[in-house]
Amino acid sequence: MDTMREEKRKAIPAIGFYPQEEISTGTTLIAMEYNGGVVVGTDSRTSAGSFITSRATNKITPITENMVVCRSGSAADTQAIADIAKYHIDVYTMTENKPVTIYRSSQIFRQFLYNYREQLSASVLVAGWDTELGGQVYAIPIGGFVSRQRSTASGSGSTFVQGFLDSQWRPDLTLDECKAIVKQAVGLATFRDGSSGGVVRLAVIDKTGSKFELFRPDKPGFPFVQTPTPHLSFPPHIEQVL
Repeated sequence: MDTMREEKRKAIPAIGFYPQEEISTGTTLIAMEYNGGVVVGTDSRTSAGSFITSRATNKITPITENMVVCRSGSAADTQAIADIAKYHIDVYTMTENKPVTIYRSSQIFRQFLYNYREQLSASVLVAGWDTELGGQVYAIPIGGFVSRQRSTASGSGSTFVQGFLDSQWRPDLTLDECKAIVKQAVGLATFRDGSSGGVVRLAVIDKTGSKFELFRPDKPGFPFVQTPTPHLSFPPHIEQVL
């Protein structure tokens, strides 16, 4: 018997219990390596069931000056994992007196996502730059498996843009080219995915640190999708005005 679902259907106003759906960052996360670093991009919508709780959530969480994590899944779970992993990375940095590499940081995330895979609903992209391997992207889906990617997408919007990313990436991408591809990919995903939307956030991570950008739908630079004009939906004998 699923007692949790039964419990959610019954509010208890006397004790202030009003059941609601879990806050989810059902989302679009894009990350891509270029010649010199990494560019990541996300949408900004969070939802609880069919209700949109926020249109301007920041899903790019800085971990160090040269590393960020992009979060999808349960907002509470991903925020907790980001905070815990950041704490451990900071401790290792202070005790060893040198920065933790991006690969090692991804293994720290992997450890918690794997150990608590039955309790958590969290998927992350760890992106950053270090002196050993340069720009790096590590995808860690639910369950804790780690794989380094040159170009990847995660979240509910990823299925709409994976082919686009595969066709656009090449080894010698410049920063401006990579930013344009990532921004367009987020725009394409938010256009088709009902769980993605809001503004587009970009982050560029290289040897100088992390730089963040925001693109709003009411301002220049926001990626828009031009769709083909649909066929008329009424029979030919009915006069229609477009």
